[in-house]
Amino acid sequence: MSGAAPTVPAATPPTKASAWATFIARLAGTRRRWVSVFSEDHLFLMLAVLIGIFAGLSVVLFRISIEWIQLLLLGPAVHPSVTRVLLAPTLAGLVVALLVIHVFPRVRGSGVNQTKAAVYVFDGYVPFSTVIGKFITCAIAIGSGQSLGPEDPSLQIGAGIASRLGRSLKLSREKIRLIAPVGAAAGLAAAFNAPISAVLFVIEEVIGNWSGGVLGAIVLAAVSSVVVMRQFLGTNALFRIPPFRLEHSSELLAYAVLGIVGGGASVLLLQAIAGIRPRLRRLPRWTEYFQPALAGLLIGLIGIRVPQVMGAGYPIIDWALHDQFTWNMLLLLAACKIVATSLSFVSGTPGGMFAPTLFIGAMLGGAVGGVEHLFFHQLTGTVGAFALVGMGTLFAGFLRVPITSVFMVIEVSGSYSAILPVMISNTIAYLISRQFQQTSLFDLLARQDGMILPSVEEQRERVLLRVEDAMPERDGAAATPEEMFADAIRRAGVTSELCFLAGGPVGWRVYRRVTKSDEAKADEGVTSEASPFLYLDLPLEDALQIMADWPVLPVISRVNAQSLEGVLAHADIMRAFREVGSIEPS
Repeated sequence: MSGAAPTVPAATPPTKASAWATFIARLAGTRRRWVSVFSEDHLFLMLAVLIGIFAGLSVVLFRISIEWIQLLLLGPAVHPSVTRVLLAPTLAGLVVALLVIHVFPRVRGSGVNQTKAAVYVFDGYVPFSTVIGKFITCAIAIGSGQSLGPEDPSLQIGAGIASRLGRSLKLSREKIRLIAPVGAAAGLAAAFNAPISAVLFVIEEVIGNWSGGVLGAIVLAAVSSVVVMRQFLGTNALFRIPPFRLEHSSELLAYAVLGIVGGGASVLLLQAIAGIRPRLRRLPRWTEYFQPALAGLLIGLIGIRVPQVMGAGYPIIDWALHDQFTWNMLLLLAACKIVATSLSFVSGTPGGMFAPTLFIGAMLGGAVGGVEHLFFHQLTGTVGAFALVGMGTLFAGFLRVPITSVFMVIEVSGSYSAILPVMISNTIAYLISRQFQQTSLFDLLARQDGMILPSVEEQRERVLLRVEDAMPERDGAAATPEEMFADAIRRAGVTSELCFLAGGPVGWRVYRRVTKSDEAKADEGVTSEASPFLYLDLPLEDALQIMADWPVLPVISRVNAQSLEGVLAHADIMRAFREVGSIEPS
């Protein structure tokens, strides 16, 4: 038998895949150790900070990649050569089309609806390949000059990172569904450098309600991502905002005019997308290889005359805010940007709509301000001030997020002095947009893609029925409590289990017989059960939950619990719902 030592196999260097698997395994092990100490809610909040850090780092790399590709393809000059302007978006469009069709088929669109679908349809699932694909294709598209922005893709990148972490840590299904909006807020906050606006947008558009279970996590993720982003890219706001002045209340009329113009431009852009996009999608499939390239070529042709409309256009917005253009040049830039953005988006090129919306709004606002200064020299608001308000105006009219649009302007300007003009202009633009284009952008895109996602706008406009709307009208003199109870019993169609209606120290209650064993009757001596009660202002959905298996319930006053307002039956609630459902929408 040989005495030679056994041969030890040489260690192989870890691959990237194995390193990632090891990292995830360690996270999972950490999760198992933490879950014995913390509840899943506490773990969810701590995970939100980690999501914010990863999303912030990803957005930093995303923005650097866009700038690097832009320098590579278009060069450092303010006015690139004609060859670069024509070839860069065209060839990049071909590359993006090949990647979208053959490698990353889920990266189409801006990213907002895809994240919303992950929440409501796919249980919070966003494939990590979508994160990689969104990063690559959008960096190429925006860097080559396509008229799109990085904010919406950053939102989806953050959601994808959050989804991957949540699934790796084996969170519950409920938390996995909530984790995508947490990552979305982190990605958008880092891209915008505006955590408040990001939180409001995700709540206003993606989630649709102020859910206490997720609000804290969204705030933590947004703040931590902005902190990380500022460590690498600085603390400066996205735009350098000039001082804003409003000396006379009569000047608000000038901003009202801007609201009308912004609302009209919003409708124009919405209807262009609504009309062209489905037509292009009905073309033969082979045309999808060339649609982004053709859009890039047309944008390049526009860029020969006005290269400012290519790409996200942040520096151009900054110039408009500091009165660097005449009003007619601003109007030309706005018109060309509407055309370029429509071409890029309907062609299926991945990219966001936030930056183009801000660009168009700033140019339109500056143009309106410049024209109004020609006729009204006493206006104290500068062209830059009108450009600032115009950014929020188009945001409210085109994206239809009125609350976010107001706070976005306040956050990027760092001042509340513009709040009145912004609120007036944004409200007018929003109402005009709703009047002439009933379906909002994100609902429109979802329906064109064959999905019916919850419409936040429809929820805002939904008629909220309350208990008082379902209460039957009483003719003549006020009925006694006994008469109201008897009438409700008749409408409910039950007589056997309900005993009587009686008042007490905490209010009126309906009582019913309770079948108990002989031992229980002897011990407690109780054979009836008291009901809960309702209030007139309570929503009918809440009233149904409270009623549960009670066919009738008393309705009492919030001021005086001894005052009986009426007795409500299930049949009354159903009648109220049927009456609203029978009303034809206008």
